[in-house]
Amino acid sequence: MNVYSAEIIADYFRSRTDADVGDLISNLKLQKLCYYAAGVMAAARQNDEFPLFAEPIEAWQHGPVVPAIYHKFKEHGSNGIPPIVGGDFSDIDARDRAVLDDVYNFYGQYSAWKLRNMTHEEAPWLNAYDQADDTITTAALREFFSQEFDEDYLQSYRTAH
Repeated sequence: MNVYSAEIIADYFRSRTDADVGDLISNLKLQKLCYYAAGVMAAARQNDEFPLFAEPIEAWQHGPVVPAIYHKFKEHGSNGIPPIVGGDFSDIDARDRAVLDDVYNFYGQYSAWKLRNMTHEEAPWLNAYDQADDTITTAALREFFSQEFDEDYLQSYRTAH
């Protein structure tokens, strides 16, 4: 199982946008897509030692945030982040890309603010927000998303690896 950088995962989501039709991702939305991808992958992998990416996810006021990604794109404010056109993502395992595509196709349909509100109702953020250690752990993601996703979907990922 591969552990990627959060930056390559964020860039993969950016590569899925189409600026020609006004489909851009804000920093807020990108944060939530990274969170959901980490959650689904934690449930699929069932191994806390192999998170989707190595960087921590923290519970901030507006939901889960990967600080490294936030700081990289904060200059864009609430505006769209330029997409990546023609990026090479062959370093991401094909099965992992399929999960990222599923996350993008499902969660990407929602606005940044809708995703923010959704995360505010989920245990990983609720249990970490306003705590001394506001890190959302891979174990917390695994526990929550294992209950949220169809077991057949998660099992298909496990048997493919």
